[in-house]
Amino acid sequence: MTKKKLTLEVIERLKKEYPDAECTLDYNEAWKLLISVRLAAQCTDARVNVVVQDLYAKYPTLEDVADAPVENIEAIVKPCGLGKSKARDISACMKILRDEYGGKVPDDFDALLKLPGVGRKSANLIMGDVFGKPAIVTDTHCIRLVNRMGIVDGIKEPKKVEMELWKLVPPEEGNSFCHRLVYHGREVCTARTKPYCDKCCLADICKKAGVE
Repeated sequence: MTKKKLTLEVIERLKKEYPDAECTLDYNEAWKLLISVRLAAQCTDARVNVVVQDLYAKYPTLEDVADAPVENIEAIVKPCGLGKSKARDISACMKILRDEYGGKVPDDFDALLKLPGVGRKSANLIMGDVFGKPAIVTDTHCIRLVNRMGIVDGIKEPKKVEMELWKLVPPEEGNSFCHRLVYHGREVCTARTKPYCDKCCLADICKKAGVE
């Protein structure tokens, strides 16, 4: 089976397995997703979803966060780890959105990349989830799973994995595909335990690379 055919088959099977897969970070405005995805670095989405409730209880608008002393933001987001750098990035990012974009999140990939604390993964998530544009989010689940399946071969660098997937995944499928990989990575193709290959919908086509 070619990599293209394998990829398309994986996409279809995961669609049936996780038809309603969506972003696991809670948000109702684009700027809030930007904050959450920054906090999610080396932290679980579940914890981020709890912490941001405290942040928005004290600072409910983008302007409120932009005006807040950075040390106050740090005190709230500290449970997510790396509190100092995350608070600094969030404060700087909200100030730029307020001052240069009229309080709106830009729908341009390169403009997003210029925001403090925003890398390719975050920018892709915003492009796909907020603006409905083609996007591939190469988080840890995505990188682990596409290597195990044989869609990519031993590539661990996020940008290189992203570039390979752009060649294989139909643009309109990329965002949903990556969300489904997160669900599958948490429930079946796990990292910290032996993956549950016996109950995997991809067992007969997966190369199981690196799985003992």
